[in-house]
Amino acid sequence: MLTKEFYHHACVSRLAYKDLDTEVRKEWKALGFTSVAFFDIEGAQAYVLGNKERITVAFRGTEPTEKSDIFADLEATHERGFHEGFFEEYEKLELKVHAEVAKLMGRKARPVYVTGHSLGAAIASIFCFYYPEAEALYTFGCPRNAAWSKAKELKVPHFRCVNNNDIVPKVPPVFLGFKHHGELHYINFYGNIRKMTWWQRFKDGWRGRRAAWRKKEIFDGVRDHSMDQYCKCLEDND
Repeated sequence: MLTKEFYHHACVSRLAYKDLDTEVRKEWKALGFTSVAFFDIEGAQAYVLGNKERITVAFRGTEPTEKSDIFADLEATHERGFHEGFFEEYEKLELKVHAEVAKLMGRKARPVYVTGHSLGAAIASIFCFYYPEAEALYTFGCPRNAAWSKAKELKVPHFRCVNNNDIVPKVPPVFLGFKHHGELHYINFYGNIRKMTWWQRFKDGWRGRRAAWRKKEIFDGVRDHSMDQYCKCLEDND
């Protein structure tokens, strides 16, 4: 059941990269959503989606063409216990997203799920600190976003998916005072979700690097960060 939820939210996070138009509405409907609201505020984007069974909030990740996304990724100082750049992106969306969730909940109470990839995963995490009623948080390639003292305050169950050598979960570095939170679900070199020790993950990472070098790729961390890659692996695990 957990793998199915992972794959579903991976598909949601991937589609969140698209702007809302008639064709995208059809894609959301194919994923089971009948209510779709899209917010784009100063380069920060999010969807609030609904059907009879659930409400899903999906935050969009880093886009190289968006200057605000790049600056958010680089601004690694602290703000209220969070990575300042990520927190500023969350603040842009905060009022609109919370209001839309409240509106949908007012019509019918349903569990709220939250998801995102990359920068979107970081924003989704911060959202859940301020919306502890959420049922669960599913993130993909999530960077470290909370201070050590703040991370333990998260009440929402967080299922954190990391694909092999994905570079983004390795930043910002620990020595800057940031850490991960939630339950790690690691996708190994062979594309399978496995619980592995630190040493097993270290060896598995070298499998990925060696395979990349054989293909004359200098580094596979960016490829492993691709949302398409996450979807493919999770579909195979489904």
